[in-house]
Amino acid sequence: MDLLDLRKEIDDIDKQLIPLLLKRMGVSQRVAQYKVENSIPVLNSKREQEILDNVAAQCGEHADAIKTVFSATMDASRALQHKIIGGGKELRDAVTEAMTDDKLTACGQPVACQGVEGAYSGVTANKLFPDSPVKFYKQFEDVFEAVNKGDARFGVIPVENSTAGSVHESYDLIMKYRFYVVGAYDLKIEHCLCAREDTKYEDIVDVYSHPQALSQCNNFLKNFDFTGINFTNTAAAAKYVAESDKNNIGVICSDLAAKEYGLKILKRNIQNTNNNKTRFIVISKELLINKDADKISLIFSAPHTTGSLYRVLGRFSMAGLSLTKIESRPIENEDFNYHFYVDVMGSVRDESTLDLVCALSDELPEFEFLGNYYEYI
Repeated sequence: MDLLDLRKEIDDIDKQLIPLLLKRMGVSQRVAQYKVENSIPVLNSKREQEILDNVAAQCGEHADAIKTVFSATMDASRALQHKIIGGGKELRDAVTEAMTDDKLTACGQPVACQGVEGAYSGVTANKLFPDSPVKFYKQFEDVFEAVNKGDARFGVIPVENSTAGSVHESYDLIMKYRFYVVGAYDLKIEHCLCAREDTKYEDIVDVYSHPQALSQCNNFLKNFDFTGINFTNTAAAAKYVAESDKNNIGVICSDLAAKEYGLKILKRNIQNTNNNKTRFIVISKELLINKDADKISLIFSAPHTTGSLYRVLGRFSMAGLSLTKIESRPIENEDFNYHFYVDVMGSVRDESTLDLVCALSDELPEFEFLGNYYEYI
């Protein structure tokens, strides 16, 4: 028997499986109708585990592989039941009410950013909201509080860089405040080494900047034996260097910040890569979903059972959705339990995508729909 014969045997087995799987999905439809009529939730974790344990007991050395197949089958059945039942009604209604054909605008109200004039977040805010004033705050949490108190319509915060990775403080604050994400912007970042007019290049010892900027330029710092000093913001660091009486310090910042604070630019484009971008998101207390929204952000926790995260992520694949980001952050006051932040390409205007999001909101122990928005690249 050669490989072609073996493949034909597999094809014959598959032909037998397909009618059985279709029959199973048909029964799942009837189960959904019964659950609707009797107000029974879709997910029955205890029964699913009993089925998987029984499967494992019958499959010997192939137990784990066959359990995975059965798990996917049950996930597909539940997805069908949720679609029939119309689960996640509260979220479904909120999403429907938030949909708008209008473009994202702050309507002239202030937009909050962290840092001072010349900060990259301010540049992003001006690009997104050219008709609104930008208010700067010292800390990232101050931006969230400004939005929380109504002092600003939106907040603009960085969440990740293509070179240095995630801004963990931002994700922790997203987890804490659970504001909506209503927009995003990918800003190309070109860093400069700057100093006061009376400072010589060869005299510089310490270079101030935000930790992300220092990380993005760590090859340059290492090559010239500079010591990176953490600061709250690139533009704030530029202001500090400009006002300092030291003549042996420099700063990594934008050329805009250098001009803002009267610094001379000693070297341009010192970041590790030319394609250096920072992703900023727009946070809001109000859910807004524009017609061109193409990215979804979610927070959830998964049951503390084997394969639970795998099965959740598999649901996105089953729906034909691509994940572009997954970030885990520890849950406060709990031992090694995590929240997961996920970005998915898709729109809740698509019925199957909305069905999936609503199903997960019903099933998972903790779930938060953060928004569906357009990302400007």
